[in-house]
Amino acid sequence: MSNHELRYSYPEYIKKRNETLAGEVIRGLKSRNMNGYYAENKAKALKTALEIIPPKSTIAMGGAMSVRDIGLIDAIEEGDFNYIDRDEAKDKRQASLKAYDADFFLSSANSITKDGVIINIDGNANRVSAISYGPRKVLFVIGMNKVCPDVDSAMKRARNVAAPMNVLRFDINPPCREKGSCLNCKSPDTICCQFLITRYSRDADRIHVIMVNEDLGF
Repeated sequence: MSNHELRYSYPEYIKKRNETLAGEVIRGLKSRNMNGYYAENKAKALKTALEIIPPKSTIAMGGAMSVRDIGLIDAIEEGDFNYIDRDEAKDKRQASLKAYDADFFLSSANSITKDGVIINIDGNANRVSAISYGPRKVLFVIGMNKVCPDVDSAMKRARNVAAPMNVLRFDINPPCREKGSCLNCKSPDTICCQFLITRYSRDADRIHVIMVNEDLGF
């Protein structure tokens, strides 16, 4: 059994509440020229993602656990796609640069507001820069555990929940590794180098967001 299959499953009353909240998020995304989709579980999220991404597309990804959680990377590797796998590349810089010309860039978010503002923090900027510009389309997979009331609370979640959890995945040692929350550090190991607030898309068909009624990622 994989780690994502062991995740907490919401009771029905929480799922109903989340479905309503996801609708609010999707309406907010629409008002910001972004496309939102609701998936009641990981299987539906995977189906929706594969309906959005045409076969033979060139695809890159920016370190998104949520994308792996729904099984999308496995499906891409097994399907008729050209996947730029930065993790397996000998030259990670070249793989990151190739991502800017991809048909689709896959990502999650550190948090998202209930009115559709997406927050991401990055260390090397390969993820946030590709979200901002380059790839023809960006597809986010976001669990309902990442929805916050407003930008301030979304930023706090990104810094105090997502960042310390991600630090534990890597062999680095900023202060939040031990403290469990952000200390606004300037450590050489900090992963909080760039902050991206995506509040609007110039291109109405570029950014796609699948809201999944499960806990995904950090």
